[in-house]
Amino acid sequence: MTTRTLILGIETSCDETAAAVIARDGAGRGDILSNVVLSQLREHAPYGGVVPEIAARAHVTHLDRLVAQAMRESGLDYKDLDAVAATAGPGLLGGVIVGLTMAKAIAFAHGRPLMAVNHLEGHALTARLLHPVEFPYLLLLISGGHTQFQMVEGVGKYHRLGTTIDDALGEAFDKVAKLLGLGYPGGPQVEALARRGDASRFAFPRPLKGRKDCNFSFSGLKTAVRETVQDLMTLSDQDVADVCASFEAAVAETMADRLKMAVHLFRAAHPQVRAPALIVAGGVAANQKLKAVFEAAAAQHGLQLIVPPAKLCTDNAAMIAWAGAERLALGLTDPLDFAARARWPLDQAQAPVYGSGKLGAKA
Repeated sequence: MTTRTLILGIETSCDETAAAVIARDGAGRGDILSNVVLSQLREHAPYGGVVPEIAARAHVTHLDRLVAQAMRESGLDYKDLDAVAATAGPGLLGGVIVGLTMAKAIAFAHGRPLMAVNHLEGHALTARLLHPVEFPYLLLLISGGHTQFQMVEGVGKYHRLGTTIDDALGEAFDKVAKLLGLGYPGGPQVEALARRGDASRFAFPRPLKGRKDCNFSFSGLKTAVRETVQDLMTLSDQDVADVCASFEAAVAETMADRLKMAVHLFRAAHPQVRAPALIVAGGVAANQKLKAVFEAAAAQHGLQLIVPPAKLCTDNAAMIAWAGAERLALGLTDPLDFAARARWPLDQAQAPVYGSGKLGAKA
């Protein structure tokens, strides 16, 4: 009989309060026993973005109930758990502290190890929860706070190939939506309107296209959108749709160019991997225009494209529990005095990337 490792995971790094229980068998196969996520979109929508204090208070209000629900849905008792995992960073510090503190309390009360998980590692390892993905593989993480390529060479072993030097991609989508008077979150609304727009109407820039690295920049593109909106003065519904379509087309072409370079660098570093896996994670991975870009790139470059389902691309606790299970399998645990971190890069050997006066390595 295969021994199962059972992990409770907690995620509170931004505006989702989440708890989940996963199982990992001796062969490394994963199973989600429960995965509860409470979104705070309604609370933050009036402000056009996430308000850290509101987010932290919501985590305090709801986390107890969500953990209890996750445990109930899993059919397990706390004594059945092998460890408790929680996001310990990066993220909004107040929220991270809420989840990490609860995880510490549960771990202490029931005599279980604590797994202090890097939120980005949760995204990086999610594909292995669903598929038998072998190391090394190429990760593209695109979300509201992060845009980066990583070579994932093992649990805790990452090499950053490129990151944003200013805005993250999801942030750029939200800011464009705000310029157009759309609601929050803006990404899905920009995508929906782009489907009925003319992508050739506005010649927006393709930032860093042709550069021999894998970095990203979206602030200039955002500025071009703002100037276009100002020039139009009064926007018709068709104007808004055309701006969305032209913006999305610029992003898609930029992503295709950056991905081509990332694949080149990955193959140079790991020539023995004949058909590398390309994992795309983060909330923006749900964008269908970008998904078409990734599918075309996979076909062109001989990649195995894996995009986890949307509920596992956005912030969730199953990915945190799974990262904890992967770490526990290697005998890695953390002390109960582990401190929450606002910033926590996956690749800690490389220096942050600066650009436009802003710390771009949000990773």
